[in-house]
Amino acid sequence: MIRFSFILFLMLLVIGNIECSAQIASSDQHSSSKSGIITGADQTEKYLPYLNGKRIGLVANQSSLIGKKSIVDSLLSLGNQIVKVFGPEHGFRGNASNGAVVSNETDAKTGIPIISLYGKNQKPNKEQLADIDLMVFDIQDVGCRYYTNINTLEYVMEACAENNKELLILDRPNPNAYVVDGPVMTDDKFKSAIGIHYIPMTHGMTIGEFAQYLNGEGYVKEQCKLNIIKVANYNHDMPYTLPINPSPNLNTQQAVMLFPSLCMFEGTAINEGRGTYMPFTILGAPALKGKYSFSYKPVSIPGMSEKPNHKDSVCYGLDLRKYDIEKLRESRQINLSWLIELYNAYPDKANFFTPGRANQDISAFDLRIGTDQLRKQIIAGVSEADIRKSWEPGLQKFKAVRIKYLLYP
Repeated sequence: MIRFSFILFLMLLVIGNIECSAQIASSDQHSSSKSGIITGADQTEKYLPYLNGKRIGLVANQSSLIGKKSIVDSLLSLGNQIVKVFGPEHGFRGNASNGAVVSNETDAKTGIPIISLYGKNQKPNKEQLADIDLMVFDIQDVGCRYYTNINTLEYVMEACAENNKELLILDRPNPNAYVVDGPVMTDDKFKSAIGIHYIPMTHGMTIGEFAQYLNGEGYVKEQCKLNIIKVANYNHDMPYTLPINPSPNLNTQQAVMLFPSLCMFEGTAINEGRGTYMPFTILGAPALKGKYSFSYKPVSIPGMSEKPNHKDSVCYGLDLRKYDIEKLRESRQINLSWLIELYNAYPDKANFFTPGRANQDISAFDLRIGTDQLRKQIIAGVSEADIRKSWEPGLQKFKAVRIKYLLYP
C-alpha cells in the first residue's frame, strides 16, 4: 500500500509539472496576444515539439522573451537542453555599451556558456557548433542597416551552412517595417561593422524575411537551412510597441521610432542624446548656443555611453521627445530635414561631419550612410526633394528584389 501511494504521488507530480509547463506557455502567449500580434517565440506550440531531444544553441539577448520571461529561462523550465547561448552587440543580458567588446562568459543565473559574437569572434566557429544539433535565433531588430543584429544574422547563417546546422528563426515584428528609405550602399569601400549589406538605410523587413533575403541574394555562399516561425496577425503597416528595450540606448518607444533618422547624426558634430537618459530623442551641440533654447549636458553613463560626443558640455538643439511619430508613418520616410536644418545652423560647417580616422579616408558619417553622396549633397545645398530623387533608382531596384522574400503583407 505504501509503495502504491508513493508511485501515485510520483505520477501526480509528473502530471503537475506537465500542466505547469503548459500553463507557462499558455499564459505567456496570452500576454503577447492582447495586442493581436503574436511573436514567433510566443507560439510555443509550433516549435517546442521540434526542440525535443535536441542540443540547442541559442542566439539571444534581453529582447528574447516568451511573454515576459527570458526565452532561456522559459525553454529550460520546459525541459529543453540549451548547450550554449550566443550574444550579439551589447551582450546576452543587453547591458554593454554601444561598440563595447563583450567577452565570453558563463551566465551566472543558468551556468550556460555565453559566446560573444561582437568583437573578434563575430561568427560561430566549428568547435563552438560541434555539440549543437539546432541553432535558434530570437532577437528583436529595428530595421536599420546600421543596427548590427542583421550582421550577426548573416554570420550565424554562414556558420550554420558551413557546418550543416539548421537555423530556427523565431520571428518578431519590425517596428520600422513601414519605411524603406535612404541611399542604397553600392560600394565595398563603405562596408564596415555598421553596414555590410547593399541595402537602403531602412530595409522594411523582419529578421525572418531578411534571412530569406540573405539566402536568396547570395550573401550566404552555401544555402542555410531555415525554419521560420512567423509572427501571427501581423503586417508591415501595423504599429508595434516593443515589450523591452532592444538595446541600452533605445530605451523608449520614441527612441526606437526616431532611431532611423537620428542615428544619421553619428559621425557629425551633433550629439544625438548619448550620455543622457533620453538617447535618440534629442539633438544638440555646444556650438548651437544662441540658436536653440533647449539644452542638456551629456555625461558618462556606464552601460549606455561612457564617452559620448560633447561629454560634460552643455548642448543646444532639438527636443524631439514629443514629436508625433505618426508624421513619420504617414510620410513613409526617414526625416532628412533635421540633418539639413542643423547643418545649416552649425557655425563651423567645415567640422560638422566627423573626418575619418588617421588610417581611414572615409568619414564616420559616410560609413553610416553607406555612401559619400549625401554628405556632398548637404554641403552643396542640394534640396531635400532632389536628394530624395537621387535615392529613387536604388530604392526601386531594392524593393523589386525585396518583395520576393516577404512573409507578411
